[in-house]
Amino acid sequence: MTCIIVDDEATARAIVGKHCSAVADLDVVGEFDNAIDAIKFLNQQDVDVVFLDIHMPGFSGVDFVQTLKNCPKVVLTTSDTEFAIAAYEYEAIVDYMVKPLTTDRFQKSIQKVKNALKKQPAAAPSSNPNIGTGAQAEQDLYINIDKRLIKLHFHEILVVKAQGDYIDITTENKEYRVHTTLKKIKDKLPEKIFLQIHRSYIINFTKIIDIEDNSVLIKKMVIPISRSNRPELMRRLNLV
Repeated sequence: MTCIIVDDEATARAIVGKHCSAVADLDVVGEFDNAIDAIKFLNQQDVDVVFLDIHMPGFSGVDFVQTLKNCPKVVLTTSDTEFAIAAYEYEAIVDYMVKPLTTDRFQKSIQKVKNALKKQPAAAPSSNPNIGTGAQAEQDLYINIDKRLIKLHFHEILVVKAQGDYIDITTENKEYRVHTTLKKIKDKLPEKIFLQIHRSYIINFTKIIDIEDNSVLIKKMVIPISRSNRPELMRRLNLV
């Protein structure tokens, strides 16, 4: 299993991390002192469970769960029991541990997570097993360049720009020009990490370095944000 730890207190993160290290089949793949950075991470990488402090400045654990479309299993950690009943109203929340954490209690929580993961339905197989121009595996986009199929991983795509009858796809290391429309490419990209922020641009919003009033910075590219698309971008980044 993989997990991340989200808590605004470094000591609390260290304690949860110590408990995690005692579980043989549990790997901590990230630690965050705020919810926004954790959400950005989860938009790029799937994990099995989140150990989440319920009290964080301006953003509760319940807010965190409500923000994510496909939330991993969550174990809330807190110093009080105020939200205990409300927490279990959310399917993603499988346990609620009160600090200070004990080894026995943590082990029981891990077992609850394992039981919840076993009950999780398997992903449905694709209805189209054939790979053709523009077809995609779960994490990939196939594009047709000079009659060759080139596979691009979703997470390496930075920006897609409309150029007349073509689109330019900029990745971490290269740029590709494809004879297609922005709409067709948009339909193939997962909304989990991509958003159209302008009539000519789709971006991987997990790659944003900086945001100005009317533009975002991705790598060294400055991309305009249209007024109508800005509210959705702010919502996706939980910056409303």
